[in-house]
Amino acid sequence: MTVRSILEEKGRDVFTIGPDETLAAAIRLLAEKRIGAVVVLRPDGGVGGILSERDVVRALAEGGADALGRKVSSIMTAKVTVCHEGNTVNDVMEVMTRVRFRHLPVEKDGKLVGLVSIGDVVKRRIEDVEREAEDIKAYIATA
Repeated sequence: MTVRSILEEKGRDVFTIGPDETLAAAIRLLAEKRIGAVVVLRPDGGVGGILSERDVVRALAEGGADALGRKVSSIMTAKVTVCHEGNTVNDVMEVMTRVRFRHLPVEKDGKLVGLVSIGDVVKRRIEDVEREAEDIKAYIATA
Protein backbone atom coordinates (compact mmCIF):
# COMPACT_ATOMS: atom_id res chain seq x y z
CA MET A 1 0.00 0.00 0.00
CA THR A 2 1.20 3.47 -0.87
CA VAL A 3 0.62 7.04 0.18
CA ARG A 4 -1.22 7.48 -3.14
CA SER A 5 -3.79 4.87 -2.07
CA ILE A 6 -4.32 6.63 1.27
CA LEU A 7 -4.88 9.96 -0.49
CA GLU A 8 -7.25 8.40 -3.02
CA GLU A 9 -9.37 7.07 -0.16
CA LYS A 10 -9.30 10.04 2.23
CA GLY A 11 -8.92 12.88 -0.25
CA ARG A 12 -6.22 15.41 -0.95
CA ASP A 13 -7.61 18.45 0.84
CA VAL A 14 -5.05 20.07 3.12
CA PHE A 15 -5.63 23.03 5.38
CA THR A 16 -2.89 25.58 4.94
CA ILE A 17 -1.89 28.94 6.31
CA GLY A 18 0.53 31.65 5.27
CA PRO A 19 3.76 32.28 7.18
CA ASP A 20 2.76 35.85 8.05
CA GLU A 21 -0.52 34.85 9.73
CA THR A 22 -0.62 35.03 13.52
CA LEU A 23 -0.57 32.14 15.92
CA ALA A 24 -4.08 33.17 16.99
CA ALA A 25 -5.33 32.71 13.40
CA ALA A 26 -3.64 29.33 13.19
CA ILE A 27 -5.21 28.20 16.46
CA ARG A 28 -8.65 29.24 15.19
CA LEU A 29 -8.07 27.18 12.05
CA LEU A 30 -6.92 24.14 14.02
CA ALA A 31 -9.95 24.35 16.31
CA GLU A 32 -12.48 25.11 13.56
CA LYS A 33 -11.32 22.24 11.35
CA ARG A 34 -10.63 19.89 14.29
CA ILE A 35 -7.14 19.09 13.03
CA GLY A 36 -3.77 18.61 14.70
CA ALA A 37 -1.54 20.43 12.24
CA VAL A 38 -1.63 22.96 9.45
CA VAL A 39 0.83 23.20 6.57
CA VAL A 40 2.53 26.56 6.08
CA LEU A 41 2.83 27.31 2.39
CA ARG A 42 5.44 29.38 0.62
CA PRO A 43 4.20 31.79 -2.06
CA ASP A 44 5.26 29.29 -4.77
CA GLY A 45 2.97 26.60 -3.32
CA GLY A 46 5.76 24.58 -1.75
CA VAL A 47 5.86 23.48 1.86
CA GLY A 48 7.52 26.15 3.99
CA GLY A 49 6.77 24.58 7.34
CA ILE A 50 4.21 22.86 9.49
CA LEU A 51 2.52 24.11 12.63
CA SER A 52 1.32 21.40 14.98
CA GLU A 53 -0.44 21.43 18.31
CA ARG A 54 2.95 20.70 19.89
CA ASP A 55 4.37 23.88 18.33
CA VAL A 56 1.43 25.85 19.71
CA VAL A 57 1.91 24.47 23.22
CA ARG A 58 5.63 25.27 23.16
CA ALA A 59 4.99 28.85 21.97
CA LEU A 60 2.37 29.45 24.66
CA ALA A 61 4.58 27.93 27.35
CA GLU A 62 7.45 30.21 26.36
CA GLY A 63 5.56 33.41 25.59
CA GLY A 64 2.20 33.18 27.29
CA ALA A 65 -0.66 35.13 25.73
CA ASP A 66 1.82 37.39 23.91
CA ALA A 67 2.65 34.43 21.65
CA LEU A 68 -0.80 34.69 20.05
CA GLY A 69 0.33 37.76 18.10
CA ARG A 70 3.52 36.17 16.77
CA LYS A 71 3.86 35.16 13.14
CA VAL A 72 3.38 31.51 12.31
CA SER A 73 6.81 31.54 10.61
CA SER A 74 8.48 32.22 13.95
CA ILE A 75 6.81 29.26 15.65
CA MET A 76 6.38 26.58 12.98
CA THR A 77 8.63 23.64 12.42
CA ALA A 78 10.60 24.87 9.42
CA LYS A 79 12.58 21.71 8.72
CA VAL A 80 9.74 19.59 7.41
CA THR A 81 10.04 15.96 6.47
CA VAL A 82 7.83 15.21 3.47
CA CYS A 83 6.83 12.04 1.68
CA HIS A 84 5.74 11.23 -1.83
CA GLU A 85 2.82 9.35 -3.34
CA GLY A 86 4.99 6.35 -4.16
CA ASN A 87 6.15 5.83 -0.58
CA THR A 88 4.73 2.75 1.10
CA VAL A 89 2.80 2.73 4.35
CA ASN A 90 5.79 1.02 5.97
CA ASP A 91 8.12 3.77 4.66
CA VAL A 92 5.91 6.44 6.21
CA MET A 93 5.55 4.57 9.51
CA GLU A 94 9.32 4.31 9.77
CA VAL A 95 9.81 8.03 9.09
CA MET A 96 7.08 9.08 11.52
CA THR A 97 8.58 6.89 14.24
CA ARG A 98 12.16 8.02 13.62
CA VAL A 99 11.51 11.77 13.47
CA ARG A 100 8.54 11.70 15.87
CA PHE A 101 6.14 13.55 13.55
CA ARG A 102 2.46 12.73 13.43
CA HIS A 103 1.83 14.49 10.11
CA LEU A 104 3.73 14.30 6.83
CA PRO A 105 2.99 16.60 3.91
CA VAL A 106 2.94 14.84 0.56
CA GLU A 107 4.80 16.58 -2.27
CA LYS A 108 4.85 16.05 -6.00
CA ASP A 109 7.17 18.15 -8.17
CA GLY A 110 7.85 20.45 -5.20
CA LYS A 111 4.15 21.20 -4.62
CA LEU A 112 1.87 20.13 -1.77
CA VAL A 113 -0.59 17.44 -2.94
CA GLY A 114 -1.80 15.99 0.35
CA LEU A 115 -1.15 15.24 3.99
CA VAL A 116 -0.99 11.92 5.82
CA SER A 117 -1.36 11.57 9.54
CA ILE A 118 -0.35 8.78 11.87
CA GLY A 119 -4.06 7.96 12.13
CA ASP A 120 -4.28 7.48 8.35
CA VAL A 121 -1.25 5.19 8.42
CA VAL A 122 -2.44 3.11 11.38
CA LYS A 123 -5.90 2.73 9.83
CA ARG A 124 -4.41 1.50 6.56
CA ARG A 125 -2.04 -0.89 8.35
CA ILE A 126 -4.89 -2.37 10.42
CA GLU A 127 -6.91 -2.89 7.22
CA ASP A 128 -3.90 -4.67 5.66
CA VAL A 129 -3.46 -6.97 8.67
CA GLU A 130 -7.18 -7.80 8.74
CA ARG A 131 -7.13 -8.60 5.03
CA GLU A 132 -4.04 -10.80 5.47
CA ALA A 133 -5.74 -12.67 8.33
CA GLU A 134 -8.82 -13.28 6.17
CA ASP A 135 -6.63 -14.55 3.32
CA ILE A 136 -4.86 -16.96 5.69
CA LYS A 137 -8.22 -18.23 7.03
CA ALA A 138 -9.49 -18.75 3.51
CA TYR A 139 -6.31 -20.58 2.54
CA ILE A 140 -6.48 -22.86 5.57
CA ALA A 141 -10.16 -23.61 4.92
CA THR A 142 -9.38 -24.77 1.38
CA ALA A 143 -6.25 -26.77 2.30
